[in-house]
Amino acid sequence: MTSPSARLDGLRFSRAHLRVLSGSGLGWALDAMDVGLIAFIIAALSAEWGLDGSTAGWITSIGFVGMAIGASVGGLLADRLGRRQVFALTLLVYGVATGASALVGGVGALLVLRFLVGLGLGSELPVASTYVSEFAPARIRGRVVVILEAFWAVGWTASAVIGYFVVPLENGWRWAFAIGAIPALYAIIVRWGLPESARWLESRGRVAEAERVVRQFESADPAHAKPAPPAPAPATSARARPARAGVGSLFRAGLATRTVALWTVWFFVNFSYYGAFIWIPSILVAQGFDLIRSFEYTLIITLAQLPGYAVAAWLIEVWGRRATLSTFLVGSAVAAMLFGTAGEVWQILAFGCLLSFFNLGAWGALYAVTPELYPTSVRATGAGWAAAFGRIASIIAPLFTPWALGIGGAGLVFTVFAIFFAIAAAATWGLRELKGVALEAT
Repeated sequence: MTSPSARLDGLRFSRAHLRVLSGSGLGWALDAMDVGLIAFIIAALSAEWGLDGSTAGWITSIGFVGMAIGASVGGLLADRLGRRQVFALTLLVYGVATGASALVGGVGALLVLRFLVGLGLGSELPVASTYVSEFAPARIRGRVVVILEAFWAVGWTASAVIGYFVVPLENGWRWAFAIGAIPALYAIIVRWGLPESARWLESRGRVAEAERVVRQFESADPAHAKPAPPAPAPATSARARPARAGVGSLFRAGLATRTVALWTVWFFVNFSYYGAFIWIPSILVAQGFDLIRSFEYTLIITLAQLPGYAVAAWLIEVWGRRATLSTFLVGSAVAAMLFGTAGEVWQILAFGCLLSFFNLGAWGALYAVTPELYPTSVRATGAGWAAAFGRIASIIAPLFTPWALGIGGAGLVFTVFAIFFAIAAAATWGLRELKGVALEAT
């Protein structure tokens, strides 16, 4: 009998896939909204509370400390407890912590809550990409995951709109945090509305449950899938005892090279992305633009993320993963160099949009390739630990940016980002090309 995983690969994209993609994507967009909001809130709090660059940097970086821990723990939990369970829990944690941030009266309480937000957010992102990757048919898997990542642009754009219209108001930053509590409500929908990953269920020996999930997808595409007979009776109750997922398994024979290359890409992309985009509103304020104008320019720059994702989603199944990812990273390096020299408004907008286009297209390709590099038993662990290693860079970057700005200005800062993008581009060629390859063959 054909396995549930093989039958999933034979389906065409249907309403069932759209439900998984949109349900996960909405959670992804809410994540992005939270991360994006802190860029605008920091600019407002710096003025209201008189924060220096170091303190403002720590408010941002403490969230990434939480994300690093959350990504590593969340991936391990998702390989042991299931994708959907961990996905819902992480949404709940960071949604509640974000809402509570609206009530803080000082830096200390905000630091604690931002750490908790990071725990939830860091766990959710690699789990969501693994979850969607495991449902997508092999021939379009990369494209589907890039589309999932495109929800990040939707959320970041929402944060820019909130930053522009809400944050400048009296106590606007508090209202912005309150809006960020929405994921706590959405967690309930995720827990009860989405199916568990059939590939994960199959890998745990829960074949009957996997069969039920796959049949839901087959019923949504009756013209392109043959009904499967019931699972053999022993499989209904028998459960496999797979080897425990652990970090060491990511470095066993056949996986070590791709893990090292992947962690390198994640580290340098994280450093450049968060070092730049978290600080762009504040950098513009420092260059003499008022708060409203800097938020307006950031919103325009953010909108360029959407076409970046669209082009990456098309190219990833045409050129392949490595060529698409490396091309967008080289484009990011060039755009960063140009943005560092921008002085006129048109240059800020044009080069900022180029940076946004290429960098977020690269993120889409990176999230597509990450989970498919590992077998099902350690897939979420592999994705989580790659993200966790990258978060080390995202902790350092927000602290590096204000320090480097004081030494050499935007030119120095964005030159460093450009060099790091170039290193990441070179590291992509250590990854395995898996365009159209079944996940079980990885």
